[in-house]
Amino acid sequence: MTAQPPAREPDVASPCVKQCQLDAGGTHCIGCQRTLAEIGGWSSYSNAEKRAVWARLMALSVPVVREKRCERCGAAFGCGSGAVDGGCWCNELPQVLPLSLDGSDCLCPNCLKAHMAEEYRKRGMTPPPELAE
Repeated sequence: MTAQPPAREPDVASPCVKQCQLDAGGTHCIGCQRTLAEIGGWSSYSNAEKRAVWARLMALSVPVVREKRCERCGAAFGCGSGAVDGGCWCNELPQVLPLSLDGSDCLCPNCLKAHMAEEYRKRGMTPPPELAE
């Protein structure tokens, strides 16, 4: 019987939301709020460095609450609120997967949790408790 190598930690997903535009000062992307240095260095950052960027981004002031529609099921949901700390509900989920690479928008809480759990299983990993349905 051949031993399986341990599962590799998935790469930390980029905060990029495919709405790239610099702020008036030319220092931050107004889509993802990363600095130019963070954007340029992302591909060479370790997962620890990427998590540090995410931590900084999540500590920023809460965005304005917006009503959105889920691209998967069509349900209406609020973006920018619902978390225990008053921030967006999605900030309480693991920051491990890009939702999409085509610039599409958010999924509702149920669809996002299901999508993330599905991606964990595809990689042979057990989804974390935050993704329990």
